[in-house]
Amino acid sequence: MIPAVMPTYSRAPMSFESGEGSWLVDRDGTRYLDIGGGIAVTALGHAHPKLVEVLAEQAGKLWHTSNLYHVPQQEALAEKLRDATFADTMFFTNSGNEAMEMAIKMVRKYWFEKGQPDRTKIITFTGSFHGRSIANISAAASEKLTQGFGPLLEGFVNLEAGDHDALQAALDDTVAGVIVEPVQGEGGIIPLPDACLKGLRDMCDSTGALLVFDEIQCGVGRTGKLFAHEWAGVTPDIMAVAKGIGNGFPLGACLATEDAASGMGAGSHGSTYGGNPLACAVGSAVMDLVNDDAFLGEVNRKAGLMRQKLEGLVASHPDIFELVRGAGLMLGIKCKVPNADVVNAGYAQHLLTVPGGDNVVRVLPALNISDDDIAEAVARLDRAATALEAA
Repeated sequence: MIPAVMPTYSRAPMSFESGEGSWLVDRDGTRYLDIGGGIAVTALGHAHPKLVEVLAEQAGKLWHTSNLYHVPQQEALAEKLRDATFADTMFFTNSGNEAMEMAIKMVRKYWFEKGQPDRTKIITFTGSFHGRSIANISAAASEKLTQGFGPLLEGFVNLEAGDHDALQAALDDTVAGVIVEPVQGEGGIIPLPDACLKGLRDMCDSTGALLVFDEIQCGVGRTGKLFAHEWAGVTPDIMAVAKGIGNGFPLGACLATEDAASGMGAGSHGSTYGGNPLACAVGSAVMDLVNDDAFLGEVNRKAGLMRQKLEGLVASHPDIFELVRGAGLMLGIKCKVPNADVVNAGYAQHLLTVPGGDNVVRVLPALNISDDDIAEAVARLDRAATALEAA
C-alpha cells in the first residue's frame, strides 16, 4: 500500500524533533552534527534565538492577508535587498523554484513588450538545477529530471558548461536571456570562474540578452559575500534567491533591474502566500544578521579553516576522496567511492551531509558554525572514511 506521504523521496532513517545551532536531535535523543544545512537553507543554524523571537512576535500579530493589500514586512525586506544589491525591484515567492519561474516569465515578457514576441530562446548549461517545475526541468534538461514528464517547455538551448565557443556561436540577437548558477550546487559544487561571469556579462550586453543568476543555493552569504556574483564584480539583470534568505521558513525572491522588470505590471504574475508577513519578518532578520561585514568576514575565516581541514582529510584517505572544491562554506568533496556510501557512513557517525552531482558530497554548514564544530565534523568524516576503507 502506498504511504500517506507520497514516496517521492528516498529518505534517510532519521526523524528529528529539535535542533540548536549546528546540531539536530533525533526522536531517541541522539545528537547529529548537521553540515548539510537542510541543503544550504539553515544559514544561521537551527532555532536561532533572534529568528525565533521575530517569528513568534509576528505570529502573535498577523500571519496572512494576501497580496491584495500592502504588506509592510514585505516592503521592509524589499528595501533591505534593494539597498544591498543591484536590484531596483523584486517579487517575493515561497521557494526558489517559484523565483526561477518568475525569472523565466520576466525574460520572455521583456521582449514581448519590446515588440519582439518571438525572441523567447533562453540559454542554460549542463549540470544546472533550477527547480522541479516543468519550465525549470526543461531549462536544466537533464534526463534525471525530465524523464517521464514530456512534452517539455520549448525555447531552451542547453550548452555544455565551459564551452565558450558554443556559447559564442549560440548567443546572438535571437536569444532572450542566459541563466546560470555562479556556483552550481546540485550539479556538484562547481564554481564558474570570475572570468566566465565577466565574459557572460559582456556577451549579453553586446546582444541585449538578459543575464539571469540563480543564487538560490550560493547566495545569502554562502560564499563569503552576500551574493556569489559579487566576487566577479559583475551584476545580473535578474536574480533568483531563496534557501538561506528564510533560514528554513519558506521564502524566495526574484530580484531585477527596473529595465528587466519593465513588462511586469499589475496582473502579470501573482502568488497567494508569497511574501507574507511571517516569511518577510524572518527574511528581514536574516538580512540584518548576514549582511554585515564582520559576519561575512567570519564566514570567510571559517571557510578557510573548513577547507584546510577537508584538504587534509582528502590527503589522508586517497582511496576514498579525490579533491575538494567550492567557494566559502559551499564546499564539495569529490569521491572515488559512491558518494552515497560516504553520506551513509557519515550517518553512522551521527554526521549529516548532502549528496550532489559528479559523485560529490556537499558540505553546506551553518554560516555561524563554531570552530569546534568544524573540527568535530571533519573528525567524524575521517572516522566515516576509515570505516569505508575497512569494509
